[in-house]
Amino acid sequence: MSSSIPTTSKGAASAAPFALCALAGLAGAVGVALAAAAAHKVDSPALATAATMVMIHAGAVLAIAAVALRSENSRRWTSVGAVMFAAVTLFGSDIALNTFAGHHLFPMAAPTGGSLLIASWLAVAVAAALEWRGRQNA
Repeated sequence: MSSSIPTTSKGAASAAPFALCALAGLAGAVGVALAAAAAHKVDSPALATAATMVMIHAGAVLAIAAVALRSENSRRWTSVGAVMFAAVTLFGSDIALNTFAGHHLFPMAAPTGGSLLIASWLAVAVAAALEWRGRQNA
Protein backbone atom coordinates (compact mmCIF):
# COMPACT_ATOMS: atom_id res chain seq x y z
CA MET A 1 0.00 0.00 0.00
CA SER A 2 1.58 3.26 -1.06
CA SER A 3 1.13 6.52 0.75
CA SER A 4 0.43 9.84 -0.94
CA ILE A 5 2.34 11.65 1.79
CA PRO A 6 5.59 13.09 0.44
CA THR A 7 8.65 11.90 2.28
CA THR A 8 12.30 12.75 2.41
CA SER A 9 15.03 10.18 2.61
CA LYS A 10 14.69 10.41 6.39
CA GLY A 11 10.96 9.54 6.43
CA ALA A 12 8.48 12.27 7.27
CA ALA A 13 7.88 15.26 5.03
CA SER A 14 8.61 17.69 7.87
CA ALA A 15 10.32 17.66 11.23
CA ALA A 16 7.64 19.93 12.75
CA PRO A 17 5.38 17.10 14.01
CA PHE A 18 8.37 15.65 15.84
CA ALA A 19 9.02 19.02 17.47
CA LEU A 20 5.40 18.92 18.65
CA CYS A 21 6.04 15.44 20.07
CA ALA A 22 9.02 16.77 22.02
CA LEU A 23 6.97 19.68 23.36
CA ALA A 24 4.12 17.32 24.28
CA GLY A 25 6.59 15.16 26.21
CA LEU A 26 7.82 18.19 28.15
CA ALA A 27 4.25 19.30 28.85
CA GLY A 28 3.35 15.82 30.09
CA ALA A 29 6.31 15.86 32.48
CA VAL A 30 5.38 19.33 33.73
CA GLY A 31 1.78 18.23 34.21
CA VAL A 32 2.84 15.28 36.35
CA ALA A 33 5.17 17.52 38.37
CA LEU A 34 2.36 20.03 38.96
CA ALA A 35 0.04 17.21 40.01
CA ALA A 36 2.65 15.98 42.49
CA ALA A 37 3.09 19.48 43.88
CA ALA A 38 -0.68 19.88 44.20
CA ALA A 39 -0.96 16.53 45.97
CA HIS A 40 2.02 16.79 48.32
CA LYS A 41 3.24 20.37 48.70
CA VAL A 42 0.50 22.91 48.07
CA ASP A 43 -3.18 22.56 48.86
CA SER A 44 -4.43 24.26 45.72
CA PRO A 45 -7.41 23.14 43.65
CA ALA A 46 -6.30 25.63 40.98
CA LEU A 47 -2.89 23.95 40.71
CA ALA A 48 -4.51 20.51 40.50
CA THR A 49 -6.76 21.81 37.71
CA ALA A 50 -3.77 23.26 35.88
CA ALA A 51 -1.93 19.94 36.19
CA THR A 52 -4.89 18.07 34.74
CA MET A 53 -5.28 20.52 31.88
CA VAL A 54 -1.57 20.36 31.03
CA MET A 55 -1.54 16.54 31.02
CA ILE A 56 -4.73 16.28 28.92
CA HIS A 57 -3.47 18.75 26.38
CA ALA A 58 -0.01 17.15 26.24
CA GLY A 59 -1.75 13.99 25.04
CA ALA A 60 -3.88 15.99 22.62
CA VAL A 61 -0.81 17.72 21.13
CA LEU A 62 0.84 14.32 20.73
CA ALA A 63 -2.26 13.04 18.91
CA ILE A 64 -2.33 16.12 16.68
CA ALA A 65 1.32 15.51 15.78
CA ALA A 66 0.45 11.93 14.82
CA VAL A 67 -2.38 13.16 12.60
CA ALA A 68 -0.03 15.72 11.04
CA LEU A 69 2.28 12.91 9.98
CA ARG A 70 -0.59 11.24 8.07
CA SER A 71 -2.26 14.40 6.77
CA GLU A 72 -2.11 15.86 3.32
CA ASN A 73 -1.78 19.26 5.02
CA SER A 74 0.75 18.67 7.78
CA ARG A 75 1.35 22.39 8.24
CA ARG A 76 -2.30 23.01 9.19
CA TRP A 77 -2.24 20.31 11.86
CA THR A 78 1.17 21.35 13.16
CA SER A 79 -0.07 24.93 13.51
CA VAL A 80 -3.13 23.76 15.46
CA GLY A 81 -0.89 21.69 17.76
CA ALA A 82 1.48 24.61 18.28
CA VAL A 83 -1.39 26.92 19.25
CA MET A 84 -2.76 24.31 21.64
CA PHE A 85 0.68 23.85 23.22
CA ALA A 86 1.17 27.62 23.59
CA ALA A 87 -2.31 28.00 25.08
CA VAL A 88 -1.90 25.29 27.68
CA THR A 89 1.57 26.60 28.52
CA LEU A 90 0.11 30.06 29.13
CA PHE A 91 -2.79 28.67 31.17
CA GLY A 92 -0.73 26.31 33.32
CA SER A 93 2.21 28.67 33.78
CA ASP A 94 0.04 31.50 35.00
CA ILE A 95 -1.75 29.32 37.54
CA ALA A 96 1.51 27.75 38.74
CA LEU A 97 3.23 31.13 39.03
CA ASN A 98 0.31 32.54 41.00
CA THR A 99 0.28 29.48 43.27
CA PHE A 100 4.01 29.50 43.99
CA ALA A 101 4.95 33.21 43.71
CA GLY A 102 1.67 35.01 44.35
CA HIS A 103 1.52 36.94 41.09
CA HIS A 104 0.38 36.41 37.50
CA LEU A 105 2.33 36.45 34.24
CA PHE A 106 0.12 39.36 33.17
CA PRO A 107 -3.51 40.31 33.84
CA MET A 108 -5.94 37.74 32.40
CA ALA A 109 -3.14 35.34 31.37
CA ALA A 110 -4.92 32.15 32.50
CA PRO A 111 -8.29 33.14 30.99
CA THR A 112 -6.50 34.07 27.76
CA GLY A 113 -4.82 30.67 27.72
CA GLY A 114 -8.14 28.98 28.43
CA SER A 115 -9.86 30.88 25.63
CA LEU A 116 -7.04 29.91 23.26
CA LEU A 117 -7.50 26.29 24.33
CA ILE A 118 -11.16 26.46 23.36
CA ALA A 119 -10.16 28.05 20.04
CA SER A 120 -7.54 25.37 19.43
CA TRP A 121 -10.14 22.61 19.93
CA LEU A 122 -12.39 24.39 17.44
CA ALA A 123 -9.39 24.55 15.09
CA VAL A 124 -9.02 20.76 15.46
CA ALA A 125 -12.64 20.40 14.34
CA VAL A 126 -12.11 22.72 11.36
CA ALA A 127 -8.85 21.03 10.34
CA ALA A 128 -10.51 17.62 10.51
CA ALA A 129 -13.50 18.81 8.48
CA LEU A 130 -11.21 20.28 5.82
CA GLU A 131 -9.15 17.09 5.70
CA TRP A 132 -12.31 15.00 5.45
CA ARG A 133 -13.72 17.19 2.68
CA GLY A 134 -10.45 17.10 0.80
CA ARG A 135 -10.29 13.33 0.92
CA GLN A 136 -13.91 12.96 -0.20
CA ASN A 137 -13.23 15.17 -3.22
CA ALA A 138 -10.04 13.34 -4.16
